[in-house]
Amino acid sequence: MGKQLKIGTIKILTVVGLLLGLLAIFMGFSRNWTSTDPIETSYEILQKWELPPQLREISAIAWLSNDKIAAVQDEVGIIYVYDLKTNRVTEEYKFGDFGDYEGLAVYGEDAFVLRSDGAIFEVKKFKGPRPEVVVYKTAFSSKNNMETLVFDKERNSLLLVPKDRDLKSDNYKRIYAFSLDTYEMAAEPILKIDLKDVALKPYFQKNKFKTFRPSAMAIHPDTGDMYILEATRPKLMVMDPSGKISAIYPFDRHLFPQPEGITFGDDGSLYISTEGEKKSRGVIYKVSLK
Repeated sequence: MGKQLKIGTIKILTVVGLLLGLLAIFMGFSRNWTSTDPIETSYEILQKWELPPQLREISAIAWLSNDKIAAVQDEVGIIYVYDLKTNRVTEEYKFGDFGDYEGLAVYGEDAFVLRSDGAIFEVKKFKGPRPEVVVYKTAFSSKNNMETLVFDKERNSLLLVPKDRDLKSDNYKRIYAFSLDTYEMAAEPILKIDLKDVALKPYFQKNKFKTFRPSAMAIHPDTGDMYILEATRPKLMVMDPSGKISAIYPFDRHLFPQPEGITFGDDGSLYISTEGEKKSRGVIYKVSLK
C-alpha cells in the first residue's frame, strides 16, 4: 500500500512539474510577444518581377523614371537598367572592373556606386557614350562592410551606414553624409541608430554591432522617413527624420532570402529587391506596408 502511494505521489509531482514548465514557457512567449507587438507590423506584396541571370546577385536598386529601375550586382562593375513594363534588362553601362559593389544612388544624369570597402564611384553621365568615372575614398574600410548608399536631396548628400562596425562605437550605427558640394564626408554623423533601443530588443546580439546590420536605405519622398533594410535577418526598419524608430517589419526569409535593394517610385510606391538563392532568381517586389 505504501509503495503504491509513493508511486502515485511521484506521478502527481511529475504532472505538476510538467504543467509548471508549460506555464513558464507560455509566460515567456507572452512576454516576448508583448514586447515586439508595438513595432512588428505586416506587409503585402503587390507585384513580383523575377530577374534575369545577370541580376541573381542584385545588391542595390535606384528608381529612374518611366517604370525603370537602375541596379547593380555585387560582382561586376555594370549598372543595369531594368524595365518593369517589359520585364527585361534594356541597358547596361560598364563603369568598373570586378568588385564587391553594394550600394547605388542616382542623381540627375549621374550615378554613384558604393563598394564594400567604402569607396564611392561617381559615374558622370552614366548613360552617355563615354561616362567619366571618379573614385572617392571615405573614412570606411572593408571592416565596416559598407552596403548602404542613398541620395538625400535635402542635404545634397549621399548617406552611408556601416553594415558591421561603426567608426566610433559598437553601440550605434551612425548615418554619415558625403556632401556632393564638397565631395567630402562630414566628420560628425547626421543621425544614429541606438542598438539598445527597445524597438530592437527582440534582435539583441551579444556582439552589439550585429543587432542591426543595414544593407540598403531609401528616403520616403513625402515624409522624409528613412527605410533601412537588413539582409542578415531579413527585416525593414522605418525611422523618422529625428531618428526615432517608428516600425520594424520582419520579412519571410523564403520570400526575401537576402534583401539588399530598396527604392521609391515617383508616386511613393515601395520597391525591394532580394538576391536569389542557388536555384532561384533575384527578385524585385512592389510592397505595401500596413
